[in-house]
Amino acid sequence: MFPINRAQISEQYKRAKQFHAAGRLAEAKALYQSLRAAAPKMAELPFQLARIAEAAGSHAQAVTLYAQADALKPGEPMILQALAQTSQAAGHRAAALSALDRLIALTPKAVKPQAEKAAYLQRLGEFDAAEKIYRRLLKAHPLDGELYRVFLGTKKLTRGDTLLRDMQKAWKHAGQSDESRMHLGFALGKALSEAGEPDRVFGYLDAANALQRKYFPYSPAEYTKDVDALLSAQDGADLSAPEGTSTLRPIFVIGMPRSGTTLVEQIIASHSDVIAGGELTLFPRLAFQAFGGPRDMTPLRDIAPDKLAALARTYADAVTRMVGVDRGIVTDKSIQPYLVLGLLRRALPGARFVIVHRDPRDAALSIYRNYFENGVHRYSNSLPDIAHYVKTFHRVIAFWRDRMPGAFHEVRYEDLVADPETQSRALIGAVGLDWQDACLEFHKHAGDIRTLSLHQVRQPIYQTSAAAWKRYEAELAPFIDAMKEP
Repeated sequence: MFPINRAQISEQYKRAKQFHAAGRLAEAKALYQSLRAAAPKMAELPFQLARIAEAAGSHAQAVTLYAQADALKPGEPMILQALAQTSQAAGHRAAALSALDRLIALTPKAVKPQAEKAAYLQRLGEFDAAEKIYRRLLKAHPLDGELYRVFLGTKKLTRGDTLLRDMQKAWKHAGQSDESRMHLGFALGKALSEAGEPDRVFGYLDAANALQRKYFPYSPAEYTKDVDALLSAQDGADLSAPEGTSTLRPIFVIGMPRSGTTLVEQIIASHSDVIAGGELTLFPRLAFQAFGGPRDMTPLRDIAPDKLAALARTYADAVTRMVGVDRGIVTDKSIQPYLVLGLLRRALPGARFVIVHRDPRDAALSIYRNYFENGVHRYSNSLPDIAHYVKTFHRVIAFWRDRMPGAFHEVRYEDLVADPETQSRALIGAVGLDWQDACLEFHKHAGDIRTLSLHQVRQPIYQTSAAAWKRYEAELAPFIDAMKEP
């Protein structure tokens, strides 16, 4: 590309942003880089390049570029916010906290940067420090339902805690928005359950789930069509493991939400030869981009080996950008790969698969009483819909068990918490590793946890959550009855 003179900077920057907005990222990147040579003090250029790097999953590179933008334009809130978020994603703890503190200093009365810092401290396991921030914020903003919900994700209230009284006053307040009331309902359901008032729990949970479902409905029939099409596209193909090896070997930990997948991943990732990838959510999306889907996927038997190899390279490149490693063993904890398990097995030499099961009644209770990001797990707001999703999961796993015997290791959560060492040894052996005692001490090694289990995985294995559904058997009747239907 020809050098850009100063008179052209504004016009060419506008053109680069047009490329960027249109998804023509390679052209946008090249033009931003040329502009940097002509305008080295223009903070917008490293900022936009960082956005491109972030979109590609290159968090470490994005942090460097956002830091360069920050140096050129110190105190710009948009740059600091991006630097804080990307530093968290990259695991750069000190940089993330520094950026958050600077954001807070810019607007000391603003809720968002303080709440973001508190949530980050929770993920790091610094629960006491997070609590101090939340308590202070809630004193100033006693009607903010989301603050209560996120705070109580790692805090159990006793019956006499004044926060319970404040939450119930906020619930009755006429000025509550639907969204704040939804968050507050999930928070009250959890808090009252833990405070020993189970009879009051489902009144709040039903209201919270109804509010979320109002804006994000779910169609069991449409999901069934998607699943059936995906299974049909993979049926009848060679589903044997491919020969050869790969420098990057993933271990997929697959299961329903709230089934124990985070616990299983942490046990595996405590092994010295394993890197924890977390919820990468990569493979189904990449598979759909390469071969169509869910309802128009190219049949697996018609996909040439070189196309599968290209998909494997794309996946490995994405993992490298997101996790920062290009070789070795990496865990990938996700739900949706269960739908493309045949394609996964054929595309990724050396990949291992672990399927986690939990008593459906306990899983359903935990799903129903937890908030999931709007629009993500739409089935979670209705007990019959949860039953449909659970039965679909079981049906699909049975499909793969029949067609790929021995292809994956299955773990029952109840067995794992009842006999941790026996089950953990079997798990570690199944994924091709030698036993290490550190795998039973996963709670001592947990880093930045980004799932709803961020508090639980920092504790030794416990059994108190097993059979929790029995306290709510009557309330769970719509789920239990739906599970009995064909």
